[in-house]
Amino acid sequence: MKRLLAFVLVLTFSLSLVAEDVVIVPVGDAELQTSNIFVKAPKLNNSFGPAQKKQIRQIVKLINNDFSFYKKIFKVMKDGNGKLDYLIDCVAKPIPGGVEFQTHYNDMAKNKKVINKFNITFAKTREYGHRLSDAIYQLIMGKESIFTSKMVFVSDRTSVGRKIRKELYMMDFDGLGIVRLTHHNGTVISPAISSDGKKVLYSLIREGVRRRNINLYMMDLTTKKFHLLSSRKGINSGAVFLPGDKEIFLTMSHSGNSEIYKMVLKTKKLTAVTKHYAIDVDPSINNNGSLMTFLSGRAGKPMIYTLDPRGREKNVKRVSYVGRFNATPRFSPDGREIVFSSWLDNRFDIFRIDSKGLNLSRLTKNFGSNEDPTYSKDGQFIAFSSKRVLSKYKAVQNIYIMDRDGDILGNITKKFGNCITPRWSK
Repeated sequence: MKRLLAFVLVLTFSLSLVAEDVVIVPVGDAELQTSNIFVKAPKLNNSFGPAQKKQIRQIVKLINNDFSFYKKIFKVMKDGNGKLDYLIDCVAKPIPGGVEFQTHYNDMAKNKKVINKFNITFAKTREYGHRLSDAIYQLIMGKESIFTSKMVFVSDRTSVGRKIRKELYMMDFDGLGIVRLTHHNGTVISPAISSDGKKVLYSLIREGVRRRNINLYMMDLTTKKFHLLSSRKGINSGAVFLPGDKEIFLTMSHSGNSEIYKMVLKTKKLTAVTKHYAIDVDPSINNNGSLMTFLSGRAGKPMIYTLDPRGREKNVKRVSYVGRFNATPRFSPDGREIVFSSWLDNRFDIFRIDSKGLNLSRLTKNFGSNEDPTYSKDGQFIAFSSKRVLSKYKAVQNIYIMDRDGDILGNITKKFGNCITPRWSK
């Protein structure tokens, strides 16, 4: 039991094996053509009080900050001087409890102008501000942005002395608007958000109990109510939703070995997906449910595999050969790529490979120890946790965002304890 728990939590077995020879494709810096965008702040008259004027200015700042994440598409201009591709001219009018934003979207090249009205309540400035940013982005790009997406993660900030407590939190994609979700005073691990963004799975190791089981829970993100899904002996963890959110994959060890099972949420009926003497954990499913990636010790050390989950052990294929061991494989939204972490050069780094096991790229290097990658819903960004050693006795771990080519935009958590296992809403 202790060996199984250790595998799931830290993945430290078979460290004495050497890495196999692989070809790693570096991600080069391409010359990109960006579009200049300027968001013109509205002129504010005496219809607004000082506090309201401050909130309106914060909305404009939020829009600029949102677009700055897509820096390979947009260059956010500080003023309207010079060549502009897109001008967003804002007009603000007071309404009860908020402000009506008129955004005059100007496509300078196409000589196109669109006027949108968007009501923002001051009680939900950030939420509605992100919606406004997304509406502008969709006008330009014709598709959704990451601006309204959420991220769940685990932090140990409520730990007391040597008593480590890890709880689940949710935040906006930019790291602000943090809300605490759990109050278990134990160790929360392995969160996963449903496709509709309404539910979250997570596992819990309770402290102060005789049998340290890893139990699986599901929370309704609207009501914040949670219930126990699985508490069979051993491991009930690493769960992910299948397309449609009516079934999940999870890792269980009640049979004596860690295997991946499918569970029907309504009936809790279990079906084995893997059956092997080696340990199989940490599944991720592609967008149509036709391919599962997972971590397995079949090679004598944890490596990334894929299989067709519609039949037990059907079309099993090893897709990773890099590093001494791998962890946390996750599909891109379109199911064409898998991002994962690998222990190489005495630390974890993030790698990307296509679902057929080709075109391996190293996304992080000389940037601390990097784990737990997760794609944004548009596939353009990857969030991950990165550990920085500050001294012999102190280290800090935060959530960072990079684009899919490994260009790191920066950390989105700061001074919030050690933050790990980010999972982006779909």
